[in-house]
Amino acid sequence: MTVPAPHRPQFPSRRSNGLFASFGHAWAGLIHTVAWQRNMRIHLISGVLVGLVGSGIPLGLAEKVTLIFCVLLIFFAEILNSALEQLVDLAVQQFDEKARLTKDAAAAGVLVLAGGTVVIFAAILINYWETVRTNTDAIFRQVALGLPLAGCATVLVLPQPRPAAIDVLAFLTGCGLLALTAPTSASLVFTALTAALLFIAGAAARERRRHPQP
Repeated sequence: MTVPAPHRPQFPSRRSNGLFASFGHAWAGLIHTVAWQRNMRIHLISGVLVGLVGSGIPLGLAEKVTLIFCVLLIFFAEILNSALEQLVDLAVQQFDEKARLTKDAAAAGVLVLAGGTVVIFAAILINYWETVRTNTDAIFRQVALGLPLAGCATVLVLPQPRPAAIDVLAFLTGCGLLALTAPTSASLVFTALTAALLFIAGAAARERRRHPQP
């Protein structure tokens, strides 16, 4: 007698599989990672600080491309690391040493990239130290506006529950500070990067409010 195979429920189909829907799914994955992964939140704030430095110091094209690539590469690695952790948790329902090693190795890859980015960032600052020394007024103005802006982004990505008005105020204040820094920015590309990260932080705050996790 043949025993019938157990019925497996089908995964619910997505409402749309077009190009724009694919972008939407990718955006949702990015925002979910920022909203619920602590390390991703740290990388986002670090990216904001890199954007502020890049918009305050005149850098060459190679240095700009290198810093932007490093920020995006760390984001990419952290998203893959988060996806791998979820996959391991789904496949392994109890403690397994190989599962732990898999997670540790993925996290190590992100750590190596982050460490390399810090070294590159320091090398660029040392190489442009004379430029930093001769543009103290512009840099001081950038710091005076940039640090509160980074603080606004930090408030948006904090996981602690808070009134919606605080998130709205932090986002609008960050946008105002960014608008003040834009006219004197040394690089509109880095200003745009900072604006994009601030927007992502705001979207992550909205995601946590719409879909709170226990």
